[in-house]
Amino acid sequence: MCWSATADLVAGVGVAGVGAACMARVRSVGDLPLAALPLLLGAHQIVESVVWASDGGSGPATVLWAVIALPLLAVWVPAGVLCAAPPHARPRLVLLLAVGTATAAMLAHDLATGPVTAEIRGRTVGYAVDLSHPELLVAGYLLATVGSLLLSGDRRLLVLGILVAVGAVACWALWRLEFVSTWCAFAAVCSVVLLGWVRARPTPSKTHHSPAGAR
Repeated sequence: MCWSATADLVAGVGVAGVGAACMARVRSVGDLPLAALPLLLGAHQIVESVVWASDGGSGPATVLWAVIALPLLAVWVPAGVLCAAPPHARPRLVLLLAVGTATAAMLAHDLATGPVTAEIRGRTVGYAVDLSHPELLVAGYLLATVGSLLLSGDRRLLVLGILVAVGAVACWALWRLEFVSTWCAFAAVCSVVLLGWVRARPTPSKTHHSPAGAR
């Protein structure tokens, strides 16, 4: 199926369904942000189906797509990894969350002060955002999102990070003008790996307390 409104809609519903399955299997509150990520990415693809149906432009769907893709994910991913990470990995993840937060603040400013437009380019969508420091922002964005997965201290999240990193390189090489759209679509499909991660997570141990006065 070529990329189109229908493809995005089908992919979005499928990935959101995986997200619902992830949420149903969560055993720890700390895992909730990452478990919910496929829900967010599925909704993101559904929003892009509206962009397709609107023939691009600068309408509300385009702006919402850009808000999710850029500032929101720059914070959500490193924050979710930090919440789920083992204690030994948290110091480095705090740094990546700080990078993501700073990057998100700059991206949010650029989205609020400049035009955001989408253009249908054959089988892809190209988004145009007037970024103040594009190289710095792209580096910070990828460091916060992909980097946090690679440095998570969790084998399954490492695999997800490798898949998303390879996808980012491939999307940049093949669809440079449509990089953000194609990479986000690839990341959404790869997020099904999170279902395996959620299912493999250990059940939190419970501390049993003796009744008051018991010996």
